[in-house]
Amino acid sequence: MTSFIWVFLGGGFGSICRYGVNRLVVDSGYPFPLATLIANLLSSLLLGALVVLSMRQLIAIEYRLLLMTGFCGGFSTFSTFSSETFQLLEQGHYFYAFANVVISVALGLICIYLGMKWAQ
Repeated sequence: MTSFIWVFLGGGFGSICRYGVNRLVVDSGYPFPLATLIANLLSSLLLGALVVLSMRQLIAIEYRLLLMTGFCGGFSTFSTFSSETFQLLEQGHYFYAFANVVISVALGLICIYLGMKWAQ
């Protein structure tokens, strides 16, 4: 039962941080969903580092649940990414929609890699 509490606490904090990023970036004036991209990339960077530390068993299971499952799960957001990309398509912003998919996936993978390298 305590594992649920760790995930709950991490997810809540991650969601609050995600909301904070959105509030800081929301007035960029561009249709491109920059806040979601930033949150997802930061989460990928952190998750990459945590994966390495977890594989080396340097993080207790409670902190894995708190940080990896909870915080990174609450901070990153695939559903918002999907919704915003779909909205761009509906609004006729095809270039931004395509760029959002390519940039998010490519930079997300790069951030996972950089996080893993940083933790090594």
